[in-house]
Amino acid sequence: MKALLPAFCRPMGYGIIALALFLPFLMWIMGRVTDANLLFYKECSKLLMMVGALMILFALAKEENDEAEQIRITATRNAMFLTLFFIFGGMLWRVWRGDMLSADTSTFLIFLLMNVLCLEYGTKRAAIRRMFHHKQP
Repeated sequence: MKALLPAFCRPMGYGIIALALFLPFLMWIMGRVTDANLLFYKECSKLLMMVGALMILFALAKEENDEAEQIRITATRNAMFLTLFFIFGGMLWRVWRGDMLSADTSTFLIFLLMNVLCLEYGTKRAAIRRMFHHKQP
C-alpha cells in the first residue's frame, strides 16, 4: 500500500485528532453544546478523527521504502483482526446486558485508530530492529 499524501500530513493528522478530542470539551465549557446540537458535535468529532487517522495512514514516511510499505500492509491486517475482536466483544457485552436499543456506529473509526496504533508500533519496532541490527558484527 503506497503512501498517497506528503510527509507533512502525518503530524497534521495527529493535530486533527487532538483537535477532535478536545474541541467538544472546549465547546461544552464555553456553553455551546446543548441537547439540540449534541449529536452534531459528536458526529463532527468522529468525522474529524477519521480524517486525521486517514491522513496519518496515507502520509509518506520520512524514509519511505519497501519496508515502510510492508509495515503499512501488516498494520492494516492486524487492525482488521483487532477491530473484529473489539466489535465482537462489544456485541457480546450488549447481548449480556440485554441492551437492544444501542448500536455501535463507530466501527470504521475504531478500525482506523487501531490501524494507526498498529502502524506506529510497526514503525517503532522496525526502527529499533535497525538500530540493534547495525550494532551487531
